[in-house]
Amino acid sequence: MPGEHSDRTSDRPVGGVSGAFPHLRELTRDALHYWEPRRLVYNLILAAVVLGHFVSAWPSSRSVVTFDGALGVFILAVLANVAFSTVYIADVFIQLSGFRDSRTVWRWLLLVVGFAFAAVLTHFMSGGMFPVQKAV
Repeated sequence: MPGEHSDRTSDRPVGGVSGAFPHLRELTRDALHYWEPRRLVYNLILAAVVLGHFVSAWPSSRSVVTFDGALGVFILAVLANVAFSTVYIADVFIQLSGFRDSRTVWRWLLLVVGFAFAAVLTHFMSGGMFPVQKAV
């Protein structure tokens, strides 16, 4: 009836940013579909770097296995995933630009550079957390 409020949801964007960019929902969905499966690989790579440092610094790395040490690793893992999420800004920007047709190349470039950058940062952070003690 006219004037009544409907509980049905519509796929059409209403106002705000979605109104300014009618395809923003589609672009975001496309970015999520591409990047979220790769988040698991990203986390596995970073975990391998941390584990490698932990094992190479054994037995002195045992001293970091505390509640506070676990909280520190948790905070760094959350920050690493927040950093991963920034890829959505670049991805959606690329899709909105004239480079949408070549987004596969741009995505691979973002993936390789982003994963390498995160692995290097993790290497340096882990090296500080688990310093290797030289035998005298």
